Amino acid sequence: MPNRGNQNGNWGLGRPRLMRRVRFKPLVRYFKPQGIPLRDLEEIFLSLEEVEALRLKNIENYDQVVCAQKMNTSQSTFQRVLSGAYQKISQALVEGKAIRIDQ
Repeated sequence: MPNRGNQNGNWGLGRPRLMRRVRFKPLVRYFKPQGIPLRDLEEIFLSLEEVEALRLKNIENYDQVVCAQKMNTSQSTFQRVLSGAYQKISQALVEGKAIRIDQ
C-alpha cells in the first residue's frame, strides 16, 4: 500500500503548515482586461493569504514584522507570500490575464 502522508497531507518533510490569519474577505473576486470576454482569458489565481499580505503591506502600510505577526506567520514566510502575489499580479498585467481571488 503506498504511503499517502498523514491526515494533513504532510509526507514527514518539514514542519506542518500553520494556519495563517486572514481578516479580509474581498467583495470582488475577478479582475480582467477591459473588452475581452473572461472565457477568452487565462486566469491567474491569488489566494486569500496573498490578498491579505498585499492589503497589510500596501494598504495598511505595516512593516513586514507587523504584517507577519498579524498573519500569524514568520517574516520569511510572509515575504514569500507577498513576493508570490507581486509576481502573479505582474504577470497578469503584463500578459493580459484575468486575476481570480480564490476563497
